[in-house]
Amino acid sequence: MTIQPSAVEALQSLFLGFAFAGLLASAFELFTERRADFKLLQAGGLTAVASVPVVVFSAPFLILRSLVQGRQSDGRPFSFLMLAGLTAGIWSLVSGRVVLDLLHLLGA
Repeated sequence: MTIQPSAVEALQSLFLGFAFAGLLASAFELFTERRADFKLLQAGGLTAVASVPVVVFSAPFLILRSLVQGRQSDGRPFSFLMLAGLTAGIWSLVSGRVVLDLLHLLGA
């Protein structure tokens, strides 16, 4: 049984997307001493504009973190958890693909 090269590439994109999302959110929290979340976009002005790349690329991590916290405190239904997990996975796949393409362009 062999794995198709496209499947391996999709898995690489998925894993890299989640890893990069967690790294970016953690680095943001380390350097700014603020929690990374979607509310950064509500700050307005230059802060909101500068936060867009952080929020876009760390979104899978932010979605899953709020999902786990919401499940523990609010008792959200399972269907909501599945939909949010699927959204985070697809977002991770796309952002991982972008990161892989950028690495390829830079020659890494």
